[in-house]
Amino acid sequence: MSVAISATYAALLTLIFIVLSVRVIQRRGETKTSLGAGDDVALERRIRAHGNFAEFAPLGIVLLLLTELMGAPAIAVHAAGLTLLIGRGMHALALSRVTPSMPLRAGGMVLTFAMLGLTALGLLTHAIW
Repeated sequence: MSVAISATYAALLTLIFIVLSVRVIQRRGETKTSLGAGDDVALERRIRAHGNFAEFAPLGIVLLLLTELMGAPAIAVHAAGLTLLIGRGMHALALSRVTPSMPLRAGGMVLTFAMLGLTALGLLTHAIW
């Protein structure tokens, strides 16, 4: 069975992760901060955008892969993948801004939680029957 859909979203999410990582590294260089955020608010925001992405994206990728492996229709796998991608992107953008956008942040979390919850329920439903 092909897992091309999951692989595509995993690759796209990884590219976002790399961008977030580079932004942290750049700011660390600018502020000469090797550990933590010091007193730099911008660095702290970048660290949290990166960290939050690292906390949620892997679980979403695993659930997406399992959904595809369990034989969900391609359209459902794409819908879940897009929801995760957009949600994580929105949240990362919201936290990375000089002035964080709470609506963008909240929207990103809603999409992320919707993807996680709906795929988990779908997997449970499929596993039970």
